[in-house]
Amino acid sequence: MASCAGTPSVRTDLAQAKSNQVLTKKEQSKLTPDDVIGILKQGNEEFVNNRLTSRNTPDRIKAAINGQYPEAIILSCIDSRVPVEDVFHRGIGDVFVARVAGNIVNTDILASMEYACKVAGSKVVVVLGHESCGALKSAIDDVKLGNISELLQKITPAVHSSKTGFQGETSSSNPIFVEKVSHSNIALAMSEIRKNSPILKEMEARGEIKIVGAMYHLQNGKVDFLEDR
Repeated sequence: MASCAGTPSVRTDLAQAKSNQVLTKKEQSKLTPDDVIGILKQGNEEFVNNRLTSRNTPDRIKAAINGQYPEAIILSCIDSRVPVEDVFHRGIGDVFVARVAGNIVNTDILASMEYACKVAGSKVVVVLGHESCGALKSAIDDVKLGNISELLQKITPAVHSSKTGFQGETSSSNPIFVEKVSHSNIALAMSEIRKNSPILKEMEARGEIKIVGAMYHLQNGKVDFLEDR
């Protein structure tokens, strides 16, 4: 097939496509939380280095009809610049994704996480923040607008805690402060999960799952997994 001027043509060889097999219950049960974190890190490395492999999507769709056994559930912001499955080089049936502005935690998010881990067997909960988050900037600026105001109140504690000991301008125009708030907001979400979900807290205490934080960098697509705070 001819390519556009200056753009190389792309040919997908299905024989070289990434595995069309979705994870089975038996395969999922053998994974440890650390195994899954390693898989996500490797997938992100492939994403960052443009080593993405084509998948035979129609076959994966059919394979997933009778059940799903994802490796992890990832809580992300709704930001369109953070394509969660692509970021970790995951496909159909690989991960649950919960998205809400500011990657905040509420009852519905907790219920989704409990389903993913306790019912469907996922091994890791990832709270994924990102740089230059509009929701965080709005919380810093104390924006008041419809239902957005209620959502931003869940971020406000991260804003307040980030001001403690911070040297510099504590406004949304200061990217260093915004980044600090983002890290604090990830830690806040993780704390809320453990505080308000006895199910997940107990599973983590037993080593059945891990609850981890991560930061997505808009400049290069890299995800840094953060130490628990």
